[in-house]
Amino acid sequence: MRIAALALAAALLAGCVTAPPPLYAWGGYEELIYSSYRKPGSVPPETQIEQLEHDYQLARSSGSRVPPGWHLHLGTLYAQVGKADQAQQELMTEKAQYPESAVFVDRLLANLNK
Repeated sequence: MRIAALALAAALLAGCVTAPPPLYAWGGYEELIYSSYRKPGSVPPETQIEQLEHDYQLARSSGSRVPPGWHLHLGTLYAQVGKADQAQQELMTEKAQYPESAVFVDRLLANLNK
């Protein structure tokens, strides 16, 4: 009888546990990356930029952060379409939010300025 009561109490307590909120707002980022690597050229840079900007606005409105590499990817897309100033801004944002990427971002910035 005690075992059944303990099992019931444990089951009830386990039902009260809520999952922690996600660490990052991924939006369509993962699918976008997958599609662009699976079939290069299938998703034009302009379309990717539009999707990422939309997802960024949603993340900001909900108070969430975008994942590491997100601004980096957006910066490289801006560089592909010839918007060097916006590319530099996104790369600097990536470096500020994720300092562990500083060496890589600095190399990209040096190449961008050539």
